[in-house]
Amino acid sequence: MSLSTLILAALGVGVIFGASLNAFFPTVIEPLNVYCLAPIGEAFLRLIQFVVVPIVFSSMLLGLTRIQNAAQVGRYAAKLMISYVVTSAVAVGLGMLLAVLLQPGAGMTGFTLAAATQGTQNQSLIAWLVSLIPVNPLEALSSGNLLQTIVSAALIGVGIQLVGEKAASFVAFIESCYAIFEKILGLILYTAPLGVFALISSVIATEGLAIIARLFVYVLGLLLGSLLMIALYGLVLYVLQAKPVHFLRSLTPALSLAFGTASSNAALPVLLQTVQTDYGLREDIASFAIPLGTALKRDGSAIVQGFNALFIAQVYQVPVTPSLLLAIALSSLLVSFSTPGVPGSGIITITTVLAAAGLPLEGVAIVAGVDRLVDGVKTVLNVVGNTTNAVILSRWEAEVGSEQVAPAVPVGKS
Repeated sequence: MSLSTLILAALGVGVIFGASLNAFFPTVIEPLNVYCLAPIGEAFLRLIQFVVVPIVFSSMLLGLTRIQNAAQVGRYAAKLMISYVVTSAVAVGLGMLLAVLLQPGAGMTGFTLAAATQGTQNQSLIAWLVSLIPVNPLEALSSGNLLQTIVSAALIGVGIQLVGEKAASFVAFIESCYAIFEKILGLILYTAPLGVFALISSVIATEGLAIIARLFVYVLGLLLGSLLMIALYGLVLYVLQAKPVHFLRSLTPALSLAFGTASSNAALPVLLQTVQTDYGLREDIASFAIPLGTALKRDGSAIVQGFNALFIAQVYQVPVTPSLLLAIALSSLLVSFSTPGVPGSGIITITTVLAAAGLPLEGVAIVAGVDRLVDGVKTVLNVVGNTTNAVILSRWEAEVGSEQVAPAVPVGKS
């Protein structure tokens, strides 16, 4: 069986196993959870955390180094970043709005905030924003502070652009690091079925099947958010007269691969081919915007980060204040640009948003077991969002720079 199938199977077996323990063997739940299930789940999460910082740092840097010194490419990059920020902010807002409306975590009992976690909520928003600036980039990397890591990568990326060819060896080193840790992550993900089984069975055994009903609303909320965002992109394409039906039809091979692998990286080669040959996107824009968007643009992550943070706040009955909402929104927006294009990436980076908002990191265990249920749909959204932003750039260039050479095949025609 494929890894995706194994993870789904482990999820189902974990639910049945946990429900059986809760219903028929309540006396063995505590020792089994303390000495077996909880340690296995914790070990899996620690393995994931092992590759978070190097993958985020290297992928962010490599995405920035794709911006060359040519004036045209610089203009493309500036316009893409504006488009990325606006559409990602909409995705974050949509995820948070659905969490507020659906209240997927309301009514869950048995979860209490630890004293240490409560203490982190006393930090003011201004102090948190200032703390994003790292004093030492190596300290940011060694301490695992992802938001400081992102800022460090951005600053170093600017330095690479200013240095030019002298930074070629450093960029080659970063590419090697990314390739190494991507392979390590691939190996770690093969332990995902065991980790998912331990995490979900631990939650079900201790909380009972009542949590499934709430997690069902959670899954539906994330699916609804992804579908609404895809529909919004379809509306944008319609307004741009870019033929959204033809757009989706031409991207079918890439979208199928994205859904099956839950990896934007895996779908990139097919996407690059189909978006030019079948859809007719300009080659110069496609060759720049699609790889850059694959490295940086994650609408699925933007939705899931804000949704998950509010879900966990509801589970632990944390008061939802304006400062909390702003902290979640800003951190979700930043994290969405550094989420690796690999399966399970949303769970990898959610701890950053939780830490920034002062929410309990233990909440990851509640959602980790069901993340794979929506991972494929989130990846499809990532691909659609990435490609739509490339189309937006194409239309923007045609609108602003009418003196430029028109594409050989108009966008939206094969």
